[in-house]
Amino acid sequence: MLLPLALLVACSSEPRPRPPGVLFVSVEQQSAWVRNFNPLFAGAGARWPTRAGVYECMEIFSSAQGKWVPWLATGHAWSEDQRTLRFTLRDGVLWSDGKPFSADDVVFTFGLLKQHPALDAGGVWRFLTDVKAEGQGTVAFTFSRVYLPGFSDLAHQIIVPRHVWKDVADPVTFTNPEPVATGPFTQVTLFRNQVYELGKNPHYWQPGKPAVSALRFLAFPTNDQANMALVEGEVDWAGNFVPAVDRTFVSRDPAHHARWFPLYGSTVFLYPNTTRPPLDDVRVRKALSMALDRDRLVEVAMYGYTRPADATALNDAYTGWKDPQVAKDAWTHHDLDAANKLLDEAGLTRGADGMRRLKDGQPFALDLEVVSGWSDWVRAGQVVGRDLRKLGIGVTLKTYEFGTWFTRLQKGEFQLAISWSLDGPTPYNFYKWLLSPRTVRPVGEVAAANWHRMGDAQADELLVRFERAGTPEEQHALMSQVQQRFSATAPAIPLFPNPSWGESNSLRFTGFPTEQNPYARLAPHAEPDSLLVLTELTPRER
Repeated sequence: MLLPLALLVACSSEPRPRPPGVLFVSVEQQSAWVRNFNPLFAGAGARWPTRAGVYECMEIFSSAQGKWVPWLATGHAWSEDQRTLRFTLRDGVLWSDGKPFSADDVVFTFGLLKQHPALDAGGVWRFLTDVKAEGQGTVAFTFSRVYLPGFSDLAHQIIVPRHVWKDVADPVTFTNPEPVATGPFTQVTLFRNQVYELGKNPHYWQPGKPAVSALRFLAFPTNDQANMALVEGEVDWAGNFVPAVDRTFVSRDPAHHARWFPLYGSTVFLYPNTTRPPLDDVRVRKALSMALDRDRLVEVAMYGYTRPADATALNDAYTGWKDPQVAKDAWTHHDLDAANKLLDEAGLTRGADGMRRLKDGQPFALDLEVVSGWSDWVRAGQVVGRDLRKLGIGVTLKTYEFGTWFTRLQKGEFQLAISWSLDGPTPYNFYKWLLSPRTVRPVGEVAAANWHRMGDAQADELLVRFERAGTPEEQHALMSQVQQRFSATAPAIPLFPNPSWGESNSLRFTGFPTEQNPYARLAPHAEPDSLLVLTELTPRER
């Protein structure tokens, strides 16, 4: 039986012995592991760190540093007309089976995205017309139009080996159980239902790295169980929500236990499925938003680690982009009277029992879906449900195992759901996946985001202009207008900026990022930042 967290904190037992140099990581909460290392299909549920530790991309944007870090590519250059982008690839990189990495692998990877649109989550073939190798060390991407944000989509694309994937019959369903990759950890040395281990790439291109000998992952079905292992010293690096973290974790061993929770994580939203009336009515969405007491929400559900979202929905990584006037818009402020008035205007009247009715006379009732075991989001769902019931709306909180929940979210098979958002070097991707009609997919088709399935033509026109804006002044002016459209249409309901959860135990390893040394986010979820961390950690000399 697992002991309560409070009891574990009081324990003074030393961590159990483990093999030297093996880093224990807690990232995913799963009851059992599925052997899947497919880095290309977002819906496949690949194990961490498939996309940032097993496989790699050409360049990495470090939001903590605010700059691009060369990786498989040493640099890039735009043509004068900004319609061709060339990446210069790093010499001497080998795949983990010892075969050379080259421009042909990059060209092949993008060819797979074109051949199998389900793999093209970022939609790169909506702005590309051609990808070709110019020798073994250069790849040229030809654009159909000037589209400057496309750089990040290309730079962050995971690259797979042609000599392996050319023989894969269906790369969408391929689970890739024995990955061949360029990353620091490629060898599956152990895989069981409750534990798996990744060993070092024998041909890794960074001399002397990784210094860590292996990564080990234990299956924790809930946050609470993962946190118990962290507090007891079993886990070295985690990305968990930990209640009262300073008291329960940091203070237990201040010399080695650390946490860093900057508000750089994606904004957490309450997503209304806008294909289902009356959630297609902006008055209803804004009423739901105004019913929420966000101050109470962040205190109860998030232990005060974050702040309420404002009407821009931007997290702290985008402070310099925020329009202060839009941020003040009233629909993200708690105002139950105004919320009731909006629902009255929308024709959702109260019955004698105090519950609201749809126009056909049926009760206005919604299912709210969250991930079982994600204790912070479960509590958030409970607070949201209580607040919405004050409007006379029936709310049923439903919890699902992550895979089921994510599939329902991606396919639009929900009414309300709590989930994250996408981000990037600028707010472009964030708003594109909230507002652009180009990101809307039919219900039943997997969507990379825009799970609420709503597009706004006016916002999209501004985003298209941003795509070719050449100066910071023009970019900021356009993004202010995009924020105005977001606030006017309220396609999704922002709750709070998600902290970038990161905890470390430096008893056995050194080199973790900190607020004083922010070379990357401490959060292992922060892909591809985690590559920067995995190649920096070093076993402590004992």
